[in-house]
Amino acid sequence: MVRGKTQMKRIENAASRQVTFSKRRNGLLKKAFELSVLCDAEVALIIFSPRGKLYEFSSSCMSKTIERYQKRSKDQGLNGKSEGTNQHVKEDTQSLEKKLELLEVSKRKLLGDGLELCPIDELQQVENQLERSLTKIRARKNQLFREQIEQLREQEKFQLEENAKLRAKCGLPPLHPSSKQREVNRRSLDVETELFIGPPKR
Repeated sequence: MVRGKTQMKRIENAASRQVTFSKRRNGLLKKAFELSVLCDAEVALIIFSPRGKLYEFSSSCMSKTIERYQKRSKDQGLNGKSEGTNQHVKEDTQSLEKKLELLEVSKRKLLGDGLELCPIDELQQVENQLERSLTKIRARKNQLFREQIEQLREQEKFQLEENAKLRAKCGLPPLHPSSKQREVNRRSLDVETELFIGPPKR
C-alpha cells in the first residue's frame, strides 16, 4: 500500500497530533545523534512540546554550544555592519570623486581651456558666469577703495586738528585754506567708481 503525501498544515485531531509529535520527535533526536557521531559535528537540539515539556539533545555541553552559537551570531552581525559601512564609505568616495572631476572641468573652462568641444549654449553659460564674477569682484574692489578713502579723510582731519593745536601752542595763526584749494583737495580724494561691461562706446 502506497503512503500518501502528508500535507504541511496543523493536524486538527489532538490524538493524531500527539502521536505524530512523538514519532517525529524521536526521529529528529535520532537523526541529530547520528549526525554528531557520523560527521563529528557539534549538534544541539531543543524541542518544546505543545504542553511545554522540554526535550533536548547535545553532542557536548548544551550551554557551551549555545554560548558558541551566540558568539558566532554576534560576530556575523558585526561583520555585516562593517561591510555595510565600508560600502557606504565607498559610495561616498565615488560621489566625491565625481564632484571633484566636475569642478576641475569647470575650472579649466573658466580659465579658457577645453572649450573646443563646448556647444554655444555652454559657452554662453561660461561667459555669463565670468561676467557675474567680474561684477562681484569690481564691486568688492570699489567698496575697498571707498573704505580706504574714508580712512584717508579721517586721517587728514586728524592731522589738520593736530596741526592747528601745534600752531596754537607755538603762537602761530591757524591756516585757512582758500575755497579753491579745498575744492582741489576734495576732487583729489574723489574716485570714479562707475563700471561698464561691454565694448567701448564710439
